[in-house]
Amino acid sequence: MRRLGARLGVEAMSLYRYVNGREDLLEAVVEALVGTIEIPATGQLQPGDGWQAFLQHLAHDVRRLAHEHPSAFPLVATRHPAAPWLRPPLRSLRVVEGFLEGLRARGFSDRQAVAAYRSFTSFLLGHLLLESAVHGAAMSPAEEPLDEGDADLPNRDHELDLGRYPTVTRLRGPLGEDHADEEFEEALEHLLVRLDLEHAQ
Repeated sequence: MRRLGARLGVEAMSLYRYVNGREDLLEAVVEALVGTIEIPATGQLQPGDGWQAFLQHLAHDVRRLAHEHPSAFPLVATRHPAAPWLRPPLRSLRVVEGFLEGLRARGFSDRQAVAAYRSFTSFLLGHLLLESAVHGAAMSPAEEPLDEGDADLPNRDHELDLGRYPTVTRLRGPLGEDHADEEFEEALEHLLVRLDLEHAQ
């Protein structure tokens, strides 16, 4: 709170007129970010406006949020939800209501809409958290390991002799390539195909 006050040019105590503390502030950040997620209305996605287009539009909008705020996106993914039926990153009643109603308006039953919600949020969460980490987001509090001489410290892979790992060495170039855009589209397409099969039953 002191750092934020200094950044804003005010005393830290003056912030408590607006929030009760750090936790309230973090919740407000999450609320503001999730509030930018757009739920497309029926007819907005012409010409098709089918459920696949609906989910693709929503997936790309959540990904837009993660790309614009990679350091804050883990907050969206990890803060405790306001209600037990909310799952990150679609964690507001407005978004969940729009998601379920959007699918129901496009032919999903209640059961199918809930199953889609669970699958869709799991897909988004896993994929976008990984992307955020690649873009430098901290997934946990930074901790300095205690160096006790010859202790085997974690996160020192860059100092290892890769001679014992010929396959990793040979594939080091491809392993380091960034195909996030293609992988996101392929994973989203696989998810939509699976949901299509469930929807047809």
